Amino acid sequence: MALTGANDKEKLEQLCARTYKEQAVWFLNSFWGDLSEEAEKLWQFVHKCAELNEEKKAEGSDLDEFQAHRFLENFKESMTVQAMREKLRSTGAIQAGQVVKRVPLTHLLIFKYNIDWKYLVNAVQGSKEEIEKAQRMLDEVHNAFVQANARATEAAEAVREAAAREADARSREEELKAAKAELEQALNELKAQEDAYNHKTEDLKKRSEEGGVVQRNKAKNELAQHLGEDPLPLRKAKITQEAAVKKADRAAVAANEAAQQAAEARVKGEEAQAAAEAAVDEARARVAEAEDYVEKAKKSMPAGGVWWLEKELHEAKAFLPTSKGGYIKRKITAQQ
Repeated sequence: MALTGANDKEKLEQLCARTYKEQAVWFLNSFWGDLSEEAEKLWQFVHKCAELNEEKKAEGSDLDEFQAHRFLENFKESMTVQAMREKLRSTGAIQAGQVVKRVPLTHLLIFKYNIDWKYLVNAVQGSKEEIEKAQRMLDEVHNAFVQANARATEAAEAVREAAAREADARSREEELKAAKAELEQALNELKAQEDAYNHKTEDLKKRSEEGGVVQRNKAKNELAQHLGEDPLPLRKAKITQEAAVKKADRAAVAANEAAQQAAEARVKGEEAQAAAEAAVDEARARVAEAEDYVEKAKKSMPAGGVWWLEKELHEAKAFLPTSKGGYIKRKITAQQ
């Protein structure tokens, strides 16, 4: 997979127009024998460039001067953009008097490692078909993890929704218990008032039929007054009991609805978790296929490209659960 420029300068321009990753892999392929130990640093370079380029991210190929200075400061490089350009002009990589406002990753690498840029642009890079196939497989891995992450997010949301519904169902159940307790209390109070009213009625009836005339007449008058007066305690007890019945009925309906919603949410949560598990298994399968291909391609692909593929697959595994071959990614707190 060679560059197609008519001369070395055009080839360098073509290389500098490629993405950060493509430039780094080309560089590693070209100088693997001497700079293989720098592979991890180039990995960091690529990701830092993508971070600094807020517009194009990983699809970018260069940095503006401010971003380039931040890049150099981050990696504690002593060189300056101006010194780098002067060096590149002395080698012919940049023509004398040429105004260059942006800094491609390749320029930084040429200067940092003091390599022959003409050798770089003409270095053998392996089969284009194999590289493109490997990239397609990596894209499939990436897409599989995008889907897995989406399903995991949906599952987490479904689980939260189920938990909320179950909490609401428990709350409604407590409200129903309280309403039933109020109803029982109201029924007891109503019965007590009815018993008291009926007991007084029977007592006055009995007294109106027994004893002397005076006592009977007095009892009859009291009975008439008793039957004719507004029995406030009894009436209040009936109103309270009726209200308690309605409240208990409403609480029962709400509790039933909440329980049904909780059950439905629980089913959705289980289905979402199953979908998330299936998506993870699919991502794991894509990783395994890509790993198998890389292992077979090692004999024909350049070592730098193989290292990069294996690194990307290893990084992808950080998104897998440890039970499915993933690992806990160590957080890098500072660049070395």
